[in-house]
Amino acid sequence: MVVLLSLTWLLLEMLLSDWLTAVLSRDFTLKDIVQLHLLATPYPGSFKCFICEEADDNYSCNRWAPDTYCPKDTRFCYTHHRISSVGGSVAVTKRCVAQEACVSTGCVTHHGHMVCTSCCEGNMCNLPVPWNETTAIFSTKYPLNRESRICPSSATTITIIILTLGFS
Repeated sequence: MVVLLSLTWLLLEMLLSDWLTAVLSRDFTLKDIVQLHLLATPYPGSFKCFICEEADDNYSCNRWAPDTYCPKDTRFCYTHHRISSVGGSVAVTKRCVAQEACVSTGCVTHHGHMVCTSCCEGNMCNLPVPWNETTAIFSTKYPLNRESRICPSSATTITIIILTLGFS
């Protein structure tokens, strides 16, 4: 009887410890993000960002973020993280933005809080929040100042070859 009671108690403790671990977990992982079905997108190149206004922390923001696509006139996911002087989150704001909203990424001190801002390009790329200058960055998939390479026309190329051969 004592063995059965001990075994029951052990199983109950294991069950409760697993349940408490699951309840107390405050970090999202990439496994939490459901993959997009390309056929269900509202427009070509559409993407999603975590979206919230003044959430208490990153977990609360990501947990309750609406599952909607960003507007067509946006390209980046923006994150604004206000951090207390003791290092805890005060507020988290995340949204979809155009490039103009991403010009001032980095960290500054404002009214006793450190405020870190980051922008990224990609589906649900704003999962984490910036905590310092290292993570408060503007990351893109492609260079923003892509210049098209100027290829000379075939007439220009032939002219250069003829002139080069003529002077040799």
